[in-house]
This record gives sequence, C-alpha cells and structure tokens, in this order.
Amino acid sequence: MIAGVLADSTPYRFLVPADWNGTVFVDLDFASQARPGADVEHLLDDGAAYGGTTRSVTGWNIPGAIDNQVEALDAFADAVGEPSRRIAMGSSMGGAVAAGVAQWHPDEIDGVVSLCGGLSGSVSQWNQKLDTVFVLSELLDPAGTLPVIGIPADVAGAVAAWQTSLAAAQSTPDGRARIALAAAIGQLPAYSQSAPRPAPGDRDGVQAGWYGALTGDGLPYIGQAMSSRRTLETLIGGNPSWNTGVDYAVQFQALSPQVKRVVERLYREAGLSLRADLSTVDGAERIAADPAAVQRFERGTEFDGRISVPVVTMSNIGDQISTVAQMSEYEAEARRAGDADLLRQTYVDSAGHCAFTAAERVAAAELLLHRLDTGTWGNRDKPGRMNAHASRLGLGESRFLPFQPEPFNRPYTLQASPG
Repeated sequence: MIAGVLADSTPYRFLVPADWNGTVFVDLDFASQARPGADVEHLLDDGAAYGGTTRSVTGWNIPGAIDNQVEALDAFADAVGEPSRRIAMGSSMGGAVAAGVAQWHPDEIDGVVSLCGGLSGSVSQWNQKLDTVFVLSELLDPAGTLPVIGIPADVAGAVAAWQTSLAAAQSTPDGRARIALAAAIGQLPAYSQSAPRPAPGDRDGVQAGWYGALTGDGLPYIGQAMSSRRTLETLIGGNPSWNTGVDYAVQFQALSPQVKRVVERLYREAGLSLRADLSTVDGAERIAADPAAVQRFERGTEFDGRISVPVVTMSNIGDQISTVAQMSEYEAEARRAGDADLLRQTYVDSAGHCAFTAAERVAAAELLLHRLDTGTWGNRDKPGRMNAHASRLGLGESRFLPFQPEPFNRPYTLQASPG
C-alpha cells in the first residue's frame, strides 16, 4: 500500500498487488473506505492497482476533486512507476468526478467508469431538482412555509417539515395527484426501494414508486434537495438554480405518453383540473439565480460531450438521486460532439442510489478494460452479454437490462438566462 496527503490536505491511498499488471484505478471515495469491497478485491486479484482520494476536504468543490484525481495518479506514478493505463472510476459524485477527469484532463487518463454520476451536469441537475420542489411548493404549500432555495441551517428540521407535508398529501387523492405531477416534471423514477417495480400503466404502483423515491426511502430525494442544496449554496456563495423562462405545461407535454396518462388519470379520479394546476405553477413568481454562483457552479461540472478516451457509464433505473434521464443528455452531448463511439451506457434493474452488486461493478470495469485491450466494444455492452459475463464472477446477481431513458428536460445548453 502507498498513502499520503495531497497539496490541499486530501488523503490518498492505493493498494498495489505483487503482480501489478500496469493498470491503476483512481476513485474519489477510496481513501475513506475502511476496507476494499469485493469488487475492488476482484480487480486487485486480476493484477490492477486500485486507490484514490476522499471528498472530505473538497466536498462540493468538484473541480478541486477532479484535479485531485490527477495529482493522486501522479503521486502513485512517483511511488510505484508510470502505469500503462490510468482509469478514473467512481460512484455518485465520484462518477461525476471521473467523467470530469476525462473532460478536463484527457491527456492524463486512458478511460473512465462512471457509476450513478448524474451526468447532465451540476447546474442542469440542480435546476431539475428546483423544478420538482417548486411544483410541490406551489401546489402543496402555497403559503410558502417550506424552503425551496435558501435552505436554513436546521436542515433536519426542513426535511422533516417537507416529509410531514408530503405524507399528509399522500393520504388524499388530491395530494397524490399533485405529488405525481411534481415527480413527473422532475423525472423521478416511478420505482423505489419500498415497492416492486410497477408496470408502466399501473397508476397506483407508479404513484407509490414516485412517492417512495421522493420521500419514503432511506435516502429520499427531498432530503438531498434540502441538505446538498444548503451545502452547495454555502460553498459557492449563492443560488445557482433558476426557473425563469420555464414553461411547465410544455415540460409536461414533452413527457412520455405512459407517464402523462398516469398523471392525467390521477387528476381525473381526484376531480382536479391538471390544466388549472399547471397554470397555477406557470403563473407563480419565479426564482432567479445568482449569475456569479452559476458561473462558479458550472466550472468543471458541466459536460460538453467532447471525450477522447473510452467512457463506460452504469446507472440503476430506480436511482432517486442521480435520476436516470440525465444519462440521455450525456449521450446526446457526445453525439453532438461526434464522440458517441467512445461512450457505452449500461443500465441495471434496481432501485435506490447507486444500488449495484459487486458483480455489476466489476462487469462495468471489465467492459472498459475489454475496450482498452481490443480497441473495440465488440457488443460486450449488450445486456445479455453483460449479465453472462457478470454471472461468471461469483460476486452476486447481475441485472443489466435494455433501457432507454427519457430525454432530459432541463439541458443547460437550451435553458433561458439565469438572470
């Protein structure tokens, strides 16, 4: 093992097998883990070195975390020798950081495995979270007693107040319909840990999935919408999100027919007018961003699709934090840049944030290694082949499936001015 501290005091640590094969993985969160997981052990057994840093110093300073991955790799090279292949890998914020290394330091990396990273970009992602909470606020809390931005220091109190309000709404047909509308606008998964994955037309199952993702599960969307917004607003010194110029009726019409039918049916059965509620939301006073905060927040964390090394992404379709529609935007950007052949996106049938098995994580990493070894993807990214490969690892179940997320409804490049 090698370990040390980077220039900004971030710890780093790498494990190096005796028969090191020249490949090294760098991971945002590795140095904070007490012991490696079964996926890392497998990669070490195959001869790769694995290590990384921690987010304890950088937090939401994602550009700093991106730079730290390169500094950690340089420290590894100084201690062990120059690797033949450098791979950035990570989950959640670590997935975004890994993709950021590919965009901002393409000459320092050979490939990326980005897991549950929400790769629409930070500004885009948090604009969409604003949409969800804004619709809930206008329809369930018209007096504005619950925070949308400017989250107070008592974050736990704000989360509890929101959860109380949402639980009360969920107990009535009107409230369930309005929760469904907000969740649909925010492109939340209709799939949560508290209930089985519903059929697309199962009105009650879909609504229950939305509610579970929003507030009912262990890491609720509304909780992160409060706690992380408080953290990032403090870090960047202002609000980086806006909905000026957004037409929520247009956003609703752009959703898939299956999603719209569920919401429309819930509204009919509640005796409510969907058109009237959308008019209420569209007529409400909007939230403007602090342009300086937007500029600080977008630095290093918005993606333009230009990638020059192979990138593998893996998302679970019931992720309530890094919502899966964001992955369609990352793919669209790569296509616009002419770099889509370097990107392969995979999807797993599970609910919860970053809910992968060790077999799935290794399969994603070995898909990238296959591309680096052979210079071609060779259809290894197809769900059947991913499952077959993962099942031979002996590291748990594998649930890759064919999936195409909805187009992301808040792409940064198409948004109105934040002012």
